[in-house]
Amino acid sequence: MQLLTGMMITTLISLAFPFLMQMMIDEGVNNKSKSVVFLVLLSQLFLFIGKTVIDIIRSWLILHMNTRISFNIISDFLIKLLRLPIKFFDSKTVGDISQRINDHHRIENFLTGSVLNSVFSIINIVFFTFVIAFYSVTIFSIFIVLSTVGVMWILLFQKRRKQLDYKRFARNRENQDKLYEMITGMQEIKLYGSETPKRWEWEQLQLKYFRLNIKSLALEQYQQTGFTFFTTLKNIVISFIAANEAINGHITLGVLLSISYIVGQTNGPIEQLVSFVKSAQDARLSMSRLQEIHNKKEEEKNENIEPNQTISHEDIHLKNVSFQYEGPKSPLVLNNVSLTIPRGKVTAIVGASGSGKTTLMKLLLGFYNPVAGEILIGDRELRTISPRLWRRETGSVMQDGYIFSDTIARNIAMDGKEIDPQKMDNAVVTANIKEFIEKLPLGYTTKIGPSGIGLSGGQKQRILIARAIYKNPNYLFFDEATSSLDANNERIIIDNLNDFFKGRTVLIIAHRLSTVKNADQIIVLKNGKIAEQGNHESLTRLKGRYFELVKNQLELGG
Repeated sequence: MQLLTGMMITTLISLAFPFLMQMMIDEGVNNKSKSVVFLVLLSQLFLFIGKTVIDIIRSWLILHMNTRISFNIISDFLIKLLRLPIKFFDSKTVGDISQRINDHHRIENFLTGSVLNSVFSIINIVFFTFVIAFYSVTIFSIFIVLSTVGVMWILLFQKRRKQLDYKRFARNRENQDKLYEMITGMQEIKLYGSETPKRWEWEQLQLKYFRLNIKSLALEQYQQTGFTFFTTLKNIVISFIAANEAINGHITLGVLLSISYIVGQTNGPIEQLVSFVKSAQDARLSMSRLQEIHNKKEEEKNENIEPNQTISHEDIHLKNVSFQYEGPKSPLVLNNVSLTIPRGKVTAIVGASGSGKTTLMKLLLGFYNPVAGEILIGDRELRTISPRLWRRETGSVMQDGYIFSDTIARNIAMDGKEIDPQKMDNAVVTANIKEFIEKLPLGYTTKIGPSGIGLSGGQKQRILIARAIYKNPNYLFFDEATSSLDANNERIIIDNLNDFFKGRTVLIIAHRLSTVKNADQIIVLKNGKIAEQGNHESLTRLKGRYFELVKNQLELGG
C-alpha cells in the first residue's frame, strides 16, 4: 500500500508537468509574463524534489520486499528439499538443484521489480492517454493502434524465448556440474594427467553456450528492432499530425509541446510493459521448475511427531524382501531375502562387492522401500513408521559418510542442541579420537574444511563413529565403519565398540575378520540372496561361501 501510494503521487506529479509546460508557453511566453514563467519553473522544481524523495523511499521499500520474498522463496524450497526421500537425490545433480535455487532471482525480480513498475507504468499510460484523448481523438487513436502493434510484435516471439530458456537452464546446469566435478575431482585429474582433456570438455560446453547466446541475441534483436520501429513510427506520425494541427490553428503551441512531452513520457512505460511480458514468461518458467520440486512426494507423511516420542526396541524382521533401483525390468539387487536381526544382538553381513549389502542397510534405514516383501520392526511395518522417528532411534556409519565444514564438536553432535560433555567424552573415547582432538590448538572447536579436508581417512572415519555413538541409539548400522583404520586403531575401537554394543541391536557390514568374527550371527549374501547363515565357528566348519571369503578377503589368521 505504501508503494502504491507513492506511485500514485509520483504519477500525479508527472501528470502536472505537461499542464505546467502548456501554461508556461501559452500564459507566460505568449503574454510575456515573467511572473508566470517564474512561478511555473518554481513549481516544477518543487515537484521534482517531491518526486525524487518519493522515489528514494520507494527504493528502500522495494529492497525490503526483495529481501523478504527472496528469503521466503529459498527457505520454502530448502524446507521442501530436505523433506524429499534419498532416492530423489540419486537422480539430481548439484548443478540441477543449484540452478533451480538461482531461479528464485527471476521470480523475486518479477514480483518486486516488474510487477510494481508495470503497475506504475499502467497508471502513467492510463492518465496520459486520457490527456491525449482530451487534446485530440485522432492522435489518441494512432497512439493506441501503433502501441498495440508494437506489443503484439514482441508477443510473436515468446514461444521461441521459452524454448531457448529451457536450453539455457540445461547448459548452465551442465556447466556448473562440470566445474564442481573438476574441483572435487582435482586429485584424480592431477594423478592421471587429465588437465587438458577436462579443460577441453569445459570449453566444449562454453562453445555450446556461446551458440545458444547467439540465438538468444538474434531473437532479442528481432523483438527490439520491430518494437523500436513501431514506436518511432508512432512518434513521427503523432508529431506530424500535432504540428499540422498547430499550423492550422486548431491547437496552441503549448498543447503541441504538451503532446510531444506526453508521447515521450509514455514510451518508457510501454517499454516497461513489454519488459513485464518477458519477465512474466521468465518467472513462469522459473516457477514451473521450482514447482517440479514442490510437487514431489515428501518422505515424511506424519508432521505431528513429539520431541520425546520413541518407538519400542524390537527385533527386525525381513520377509521375502526384493529390491531393484530402476524399473521393473532392471536386475534385482536383493532377491527374496528373509532374515531376523535379533534385538540386543550383533548381526554381521558379508559378501563380495555388489552382493547387495549396502542396499540392504539403506532399506533398513528407510532410504528406499522394498519392491516386494516387507520389513517389520517388531510387528510394525517399517514403511508405516515415520522416517524421522525411526532415524531418531538409529545411529549409522555409511561408506560415504559426510564431514561438514564446521567444528569437530558440531560434526559429532549434529542434533543442533547444546552439547552434552559426558556424551561427547564417551563418544570420542569409544572412537579412539580423544587424544587427536585434544592435541589440536583449538581442540573441539577446531574448524574442519568441507568434506573433511585436512583429515586423514582414518580420522574422518573415527569422527563418523563418534557421531553415531554420541546419538546413543538403540539400533546401530555400520557399513565398512573401520575400513580406513590401521590395525592398532581398529583393535582398540572394536574392543570399545563391543562394550558399547551391549543391549543394542547392531548390523555390521565388513570385509575384515576382526570386525565380524564376534558377531552373534553372520549373514552371507551372494547376488542379492542369502547364501549362508550362522556364527563364525559354524560357518568356518561348513567350509562354504563364508570360508572362501574369510580365506580370500577377510584375512584369515587374524
